[in-house]
Amino acid sequence: MKDGLLTDRQKEVLRYRKSGLTQQQIADIIHTSKANICTIEKSAMENVQRARDTLEFFYSLDARHLCTIEKGTDLLDAAKLVFSEAEKTGVKVRYDSIQLMNRIREEIPEKNKSRLVRERIDVYLKENGDLYFEG
Repeated sequence: MKDGLLTDRQKEVLRYRKSGLTQQQIADIIHTSKANICTIEKSAMENVQRARDTLEFFYSLDARHLCTIEKGTDLLDAAKLVFSEAEKTGVKVRYDSIQLMNRIREEIPEKNKSRLVRERIDVYLKENGDLYFEG
């Protein structure tokens, strides 16, 4: 049964992968081919990305574009940019520098590596000081 955007099989495969099993090990457990597991996992990850994109859009509806963090920017400099631009709007960001850097790392891990931004990130600010990120 499909509940949400993921099928039961996709959820099962993602749980096994999260626990550290290889695609071949999962295939052996659920009696299918490694190629089938690869297809299931790929479809699941595409569905997860679509869900993320939808939520980003939804959360940014009542937010305004604050700034763009360019590729190659150090996350510490990115935090300084966000605070500087937010100050101009009169809205206080709800996070300190470390929290902000951690949010960027956790919410869009594919956009950064270590302390560097790998792809440009648009930052949106809500009136309550919360931030949303879009690539």
